[in-house]
Amino acid sequence: MFDVVISGAGPAGSKSAQILAEGGFEVALIEKDINWRKPCGGAVSSRIFKYYPQLRKLNYPPNTGVTIYSGDYRKIKYSWKNIRDYSINVDRLEFDNFVRNIAIEAGAQLFNKNISYDFVTKNSRRVGIKTKTPSGTKEYLGKILIIADGMSSKLAPKSGLKGKWKIDEIGLCKCAIMEGENLLDKDSISLFFRAYKGYGWIFPIDDKRFNIGCGTWLDENLNSNLNQIYTEFLNDPHIKKFFPKSHYKEIWNGAYPIPALGVKEKSLYGDNIMIIGDAAGFVSPISGEGIHPSIVSGKCAAETAIEALKNDDISKQSLKKYKQHPNIKKIIRNFKMKVSMVEFLFENKGQNLSKMFELADTDDKIREEVINMFLFSIPPSKELLLKIQS
Repeated sequence: MFDVVISGAGPAGSKSAQILAEGGFEVALIEKDINWRKPCGGAVSSRIFKYYPQLRKLNYPPNTGVTIYSGDYRKIKYSWKNIRDYSINVDRLEFDNFVRNIAIEAGAQLFNKNISYDFVTKNSRRVGIKTKTPSGTKEYLGKILIIADGMSSKLAPKSGLKGKWKIDEIGLCKCAIMEGENLLDKDSISLFFRAYKGYGWIFPIDDKRFNIGCGTWLDENLNSNLNQIYTEFLNDPHIKKFFPKSHYKEIWNGAYPIPALGVKEKSLYGDNIMIIGDAAGFVSPISGEGIHPSIVSGKCAAETAIEALKNDDISKQSLKKYKQHPNIKKIIRNFKMKVSMVEFLFENKGQNLSKMFELADTDDKIREEVINMFLFSIPPSKELLLKIQS
């Protein structure tokens, strides 16, 4: 019997396992395959160093700027070099194993090649997690169960806390890690909003490697073919200008869904159970950033679990503190603001965003507002929104 069983050893599950293990609790960390690379852009804000200061020793190339393009390729560029801390771009296979190993070093027990598929129940109460392994089925019993196995989780719908994801409430993305000579600014990331409801990106990883991808959003998933728009994005003349060579080595590619409407705040906890990370919607609307909010959710869930175990109260009422954590409430507020902006930005084939960038070109105050909205989650003023609409 473990104190806590965690299904999913990505950033959310690993951070939760680390904190619990450091607190002296017995933790089972279940993972389907430690050699699986999650499809993801891999951009991580500087806030990551608060949770993993060890990352500074790995000498990631610093990212200190961003260029954001509208659907008609108006752009706004911003650099925070010498103003605030740098961010990084990571290969998710390397990054996930890095944070997972920190959890293991703290004392969490990793169980690899385990695919979680159901709960162990006793007297109508969840007491563990069932997995499929190469050698058969296994059961991991725990006082508290934490679901951290992403949008494909079989446990989240079976928990009774949330239903299955609907096609018009997610994003569908495809990306690749490529290698070759390029003309990218190695200190900056690029985001490309599209005329359809979606966006693309190019994130340098090092001198030769880069992550490139695009996706559709919400109801646009019903109107677009992901493979087709991905091919069109890679062959767009505005994109190809960064890549002078005719051929680039593709190291890896993958496609994936992401939550697009923010945190499923009514589905975060129940009696002896919590849902964290992608499985709970901890992915930022508009930008798709999920690593940092997922880690925050894992940390907050772990802190809630520690208090519950110490008080010998693992009830729904006790675990409610997870949702009430100030950092979780802050993320929920932030995501709600961004959800409210999605329709506005993509209205009329992205013309509102284009107009916003046009105004930012001629007015420093508006430019600051736009940058604050995209990078620092500060809502734009009503005056700016009315100006765009007029």
